[in-house]
Amino acid sequence: MDISWIPGDQDVIVAAIAGIAVIGGVAAALFAKVRDRRDLDERAVPPRPRTPGETADESTEPPASDADAAPVPEAPAARSGEHPEDPDARFSRLRSRLSGGLGAGLLSIFGRGPLDANAWDELEETLLLADVGPAATDEILDALKARLARQSDVDPKVALHDALLDIIDPTLDRSLTLGTPGGAEGRTAIVVGVNGVGKTTTVGKIARVLVAEQYSVVLGAADTFRAAAADQLETWGSRVGVPVVRSQREGADPASVAFEAADRTRADGADVLLVDTAGRLQNKAGLMDELGKIIRVVSKVQAPSEVLLVLDATTGQNGLSQARIFGEVAPLTGIILTKMDGTAKGGIVIAVQRELGVPVKFLGLGEGVDDLAPFDPQQFVDGLLGD
Repeated sequence: MDISWIPGDQDVIVAAIAGIAVIGGVAAALFAKVRDRRDLDERAVPPRPRTPGETADESTEPPASDADAAPVPEAPAARSGEHPEDPDARFSRLRSRLSGGLGAGLLSIFGRGPLDANAWDELEETLLLADVGPAATDEILDALKARLARQSDVDPKVALHDALLDIIDPTLDRSLTLGTPGGAEGRTAIVVGVNGVGKTTTVGKIARVLVAEQYSVVLGAADTFRAAAADQLETWGSRVGVPVVRSQREGADPASVAFEAADRTRADGADVLLVDTAGRLQNKAGLMDELGKIIRVVSKVQAPSEVLLVLDATTGQNGLSQARIFGEVAPLTGIILTKMDGTAKGGIVIAVQRELGVPVKFLGLGEGVDDLAPFDPQQFVDGLLGD
């Protein structure tokens, strides 16, 4: 029997090594092929971004199909109007400023003891210098003297507190008549005033407060004369998440923009329309007539619920002359005094309200988004007298 084909021990070892080498090469080739395929897949389909609340394991799971691999939309940014500062906190910042102006002068007078003739003269001068106005000053002093004559044991400071509170009249309704959130009533507030008092900023701050109270709001950029006014209002609209109706043409008819905004408010079923108007000098008859036209045009959709006059509190008695003229042209429902954080002396609140018979509804305390506080007569007088 020919056994020359049977391998010896050394031949068996060589054959085994060769077989192992062949198997290893095949495995390496297969592994490389799989790795290359995986790299291609990873480049073709980027990892899905992790959504809020998703765990690491969940975020790294591959999509089941191309349809499932659609990008996850980003959550909308939180609107700044959702959580404005508490009104009491806003007003407390004003109180510290009031006590340093008119309040400091009054405290100095009452701190010296009983009121003699010199003290009465100084009290009158202090009130006049604080922009209270001659008529309101006389009314306050007469009420104070009558109270002290009737009640000799009353503290003069307490009597003055009551006299100031009476003339400011805490019974006046200082709320905005803008319906209820979700009522889709389309109430309109038109904001008016001269150049530079802060109307556009005030409109934005009011919108912020209303959005936080769940009102749906539309802004109307009817200041078509100042190039940056509509852009500024759009910035506020974007910040608080409300639409802005504007003209793309500088110098467009502001009444037509106001009408378009009112029509948009009605069509959208929105709760409130806030209309920003151009600053106008009270001695320019043409501009004042145009303001009347805006009010008439908006009234074709719905008569304004609020016409708010914005005054710069630092202008003192000049603000009263502005208020008189605007009161003759527009049916004012409320006053907003801005720049109370500056050199305003506080007494203008008393003077302008007495002059117009229209309540002060808001005070502007600065440039911050929350620097607009509802006017509180009690807190205001307490701040004046350092209580």
